Amino acid sequence: MNDTTPFLAAAQPASSPPTTTRRPIRDLPDELISQIAAGEVVERPASVVRELVDNALDAGATQITVRLSAGGVRLITVEDDGGGIPQEELPVALRRHATSKITNLNDLETVATMGFRGEALAAIASVSEMALLSRPAAQASAFLLDARSGELRPAARSTGTTVEVKELFFSTPARRKFLKTDATELAHCIESVRRHALARPDVGFAIWHEGKLVEQWRATFVPGQSDVQDAHDALARRLSDVLGEDFVTQSVAVQHRVGPVTVTGRAGLPDAARSRPDHQYCYVNGRFVRDKVLTHAARSAYEDVLHGHKQPIYALYVEIDPARVDVNVHPTKIEVRFRDSREVHQAVRHAVENALAAPRAAALAAAAAAAAPSPSTAGDAEHFKPQAPQTPVWKAQAAIKFEERGHRVEDLAALWAPRGAPSANPMAEPASGAAVGGLWAPSAQAGASATSSGPTTPAIPDASGAPATGWDGAQPAEVAAPSAASTTAPLANNPSTAWPVGRDGQETAWPLGKAVAQLHGVYILAENAQGMVVVDMHAAHERIVYERLKAQVDSGARIASQPLLIPATFAATPQEVATAEESAEVLATLGLEVVPFSPKTLAVRAVPTTLAQGDPVELARSVLAELAAHDATTVVQRARNEILGTMACHGAVRANRKLTIDEMNALLRQMETTDRSDQCNHGRPTWRQLSMKELDALFLRGR
Repeated sequence: MNDTTPFLAAAQPASSPPTTTRRPIRDLPDELISQIAAGEVVERPASVVRELVDNALDAGATQITVRLSAGGVRLITVEDDGGGIPQEELPVALRRHATSKITNLNDLETVATMGFRGEALAAIASVSEMALLSRPAAQASAFLLDARSGELRPAARSTGTTVEVKELFFSTPARRKFLKTDATELAHCIESVRRHALARPDVGFAIWHEGKLVEQWRATFVPGQSDVQDAHDALARRLSDVLGEDFVTQSVAVQHRVGPVTVTGRAGLPDAARSRPDHQYCYVNGRFVRDKVLTHAARSAYEDVLHGHKQPIYALYVEIDPARVDVNVHPTKIEVRFRDSREVHQAVRHAVENALAAPRAAALAAAAAAAAPSPSTAGDAEHFKPQAPQTPVWKAQAAIKFEERGHRVEDLAALWAPRGAPSANPMAEPASGAAVGGLWAPSAQAGASATSSGPTTPAIPDASGAPATGWDGAQPAEVAAPSAASTTAPLANNPSTAWPVGRDGQETAWPLGKAVAQLHGVYILAENAQGMVVVDMHAAHERIVYERLKAQVDSGARIASQPLLIPATFAATPQEVATAEESAEVLATLGLEVVPFSPKTLAVRAVPTTLAQGDPVELARSVLAELAAHDATTVVQRARNEILGTMACHGAVRANRKLTIDEMNALLRQMETTDRSDQCNHGRPTWRQLSMKELDALFLRGR
């Protein structure tokens, strides 16, 4: 027999094709429709808790109690003290798409309530055994409605509503198999209530499981009886109750308003960043949402203060006209769509950036000063007052003309010229032997200058915390120079140098104290009123230079570019070609010149001067990808900051560079008045505080 016969037989078509029975198009039963809807709305017990708590909040409740059994699978009961549902409306409440929250299209486009579709109760009733007990204030007694039988009978209850859900998914066993353990489902239910609690400090919440109180958050705010400041304090207390005291102590308040968008809340400090994004809460008009615009905006604000892939913590509340946001884009209402996402993105980003900008040293010093001194330091308070350093006063100079000469590391010396030094030409080459950055001039020159004319005391912030020198170059009044005799003595042995005085005439401490030594050419050791400060001098100087470069570029300077001798070509996708043609101006602002070489090829003709040694193709691809994915303004700012960060890193003082006491103190004073000086632009911390209590513990003092 031929071996190929079976294969030929298999290749031949069947004598008659299989017949399929056509099913007619028909309406589905109402119960099946509700169960399909429940598949979208009710994913797990936490989904039921979320929907029922939404209804309770819309009813004006001030106290909500959630009772669970078996993680919410066996029993979910939500009790509230809201307005209640009249007897005649109870059966209507269980119908699909029956609601009191909207009546027309205009109401749908300006939704101001948590719920609005009117399908939650019907969907939950289709997959569980549900009972509804409610009583309005004007009704003599409460009424209980059984969703399965439709029986309505009188019952006892105070004003409010109780919804009881038993045996979730009993009618759809397949769905029940996908549920996790009771502990996991309970955790999801608690998280659902926690999200509501963070948005409503005026409402008390309690969660019971198997008859035991699991969580309780009391109301911290009474609407109509407190002012705006009380509302902010109440929110901080609620955040502390729900997320822990560390969340509040390791975060800063956010308060920003621009146009129709108001952003409030708290943004975590970079040091409090976590490995997982489990402490990120965003709310739009009181509704918890997961929105890419808000998440990206918040993350962008942390770009140059977070190290590695750490995730920031924050609780942000966006208030916007309901007509400018569409909440009807997701079955569970957890996603929204903004009419103008750019304005919301910019508002959130600037709100968080401004909150994180202020140096924290002054705030920590003020908090420590308010606390009672420890026994080990009470008698030595005067000893920990460092004297004022004898250094030149540093000021912001005219912007470096990047477009004329490009980015050169030696040009950074112009940023650190002391007052009184020649500055007519800020682009002048530094003198031979001068180090990168005029701040770090050789100590011999500093000594010669001190003996000839006597240096001045650096400008310090006033009592309000405002920097003594702004970006506009305005010069504050100088402190009188010490006598010639005092300048010849070592700073550490000069007790006559005055401690800074605030506007109220009282002595005020410099937050970072005075420098006392340099450790291995890497760290600066300083003493302040709280104890010891350790400063990474390279990281600190890098941030100072970086912020000044940003300010100068913001004033109108362009990032210089360097033409390539041989253009670098690469195969490009149609989207990359289109982006390069549309964003030619934006690319030029970044110092890049990317032009079409053929319909499927792009050529890189120029790159930023500071990145001339890098791979031009990879640089062009990454920038084009950013431009295609995000707003051009955001991409320009991010790319610009990366370039300036590279310049600042190369221009900052290096390790093993010996500094004088005056130079170290000048760096400390600059840190106290520079935005975001607590981290370098790579996200590493620039300084750490060791309190006297911590030092005493190291040596077992007082034990």
